[in-house]
Amino acid sequence: MTDDRGFVIIGASLAGAKAAETLREEGFDGRITLIGEEPVRPYERPPLSKEYLQGKAEADVAFVHDPAYYDKHDIDLRLSTTVRGLEPDGREVVLESGERLGYDAVLLATGARPRRLAVPGADLAGVHYLRTMADAERLRAAIIGANRVVVIGAGWIGCEVAASARQLGADVAVVELGRLPLERVLGPELGAFYRDVHADQGVKLHFGTGIEALRGGDRVEEVRLTDGTALAADVVLAGVGVAPRVELAEAAGLDLDNGVVTDEYLAASAAGVFAAGDVASAWHPLFARRIRLEHWSSALNQGPAAARNMLGRRTPYEQIPYFYSDQYDVGMEYSGYAPGWDQIVFRGDPAGREFIAFWLKDGRVVAGMNVNVWDVADSIAALVAAGGQVDLSRLLDPDVELATLAG
Repeated sequence: MTDDRGFVIIGASLAGAKAAETLREEGFDGRITLIGEEPVRPYERPPLSKEYLQGKAEADVAFVHDPAYYDKHDIDLRLSTTVRGLEPDGREVVLESGERLGYDAVLLATGARPRRLAVPGADLAGVHYLRTMADAERLRAAIIGANRVVVIGAGWIGCEVAASARQLGADVAVVELGRLPLERVLGPELGAFYRDVHADQGVKLHFGTGIEALRGGDRVEEVRLTDGTALAADVVLAGVGVAPRVELAEAAGLDLDNGVVTDEYLAASAAGVFAAGDVASAWHPLFARRIRLEHWSSALNQGPAAARNMLGRRTPYEQIPYFYSDQYDVGMEYSGYAPGWDQIVFRGDPAGREFIAFWLKDGRVVAGMNVNVWDVADSIAALVAAGGQVDLSRLLDPDVELATLAG
């Protein structure tokens, strides 16, 4: 007998696509509507700043499913479609066209949008942001046709685009208000490590300075820094962070706090409403706090978790946060969550760019990052999840299997 319930997923993203997939895998045979604003089917975003941006991979590397998947699994995929409103009281989603879609449960997988530069000249041609596949295609074409690329912001997107632009042959300068790249997330030791990685590749680094203005005629030609430096630029990439897309949730009266507030089941404050991915500020039982993560793994794992809870499974989301980055010949994986720490210690040789870094608080490993060391991410995650105090000498001894330290 066919299930007469209907589920609507707002956001044809990785989180949304994996939620739809999971609903079918769990045996749900009712209505699934997956709505996306972009004209292309759901895709993953990490390749956009790496191999896809560099032209080393075709778009197929990013797509979540093949083109026939959605029809085959009776998923009503609506592309180039905007949602105008969410009405939890009546359990309806209102499209820009005026069409109303009823639902038994709805998933907000609306993601995030890049923060825009707020300086004179920010609207000049040649100023780019990177969020969508179309953004990546425009940026690649611009870099290939350019000599001088200026990247504003040395977070993950900024660093990865700087590396990709350098590998495409451009002269690259990075401007960062902080003292080091990635320092807020990784601390000064790892910030210095990534500074050296980029410096060794010839990237010109400008730290501790902001942007005064972008200048040019019809196109950007120069980036003026607050310290008086003028950088010639054919292309500017602004990687100054993202903001969760909470407009629908806010208008619907949902609780917000740096995203859509959810419990450990990814349920929002209105009955029948769930959130996953970049937009979700979800309670994490292990860390005993709400966490909003702008990482691939959150979309990959929260989408399926939300789907199971939409079906009434009541399964808490307890996944250890994970992300990865590739810059030049330096690959890394990070497992854990470390908003604060007492010390950072190393197993292996940072100078040789083959090591594991551990963030410790009160003698417990709260995060670990393996750099050019592979097949250890699961062991690091298990160590974080175990939450016990560790023997520092054994933690740093490369002859001790990490798996044995988690108990």
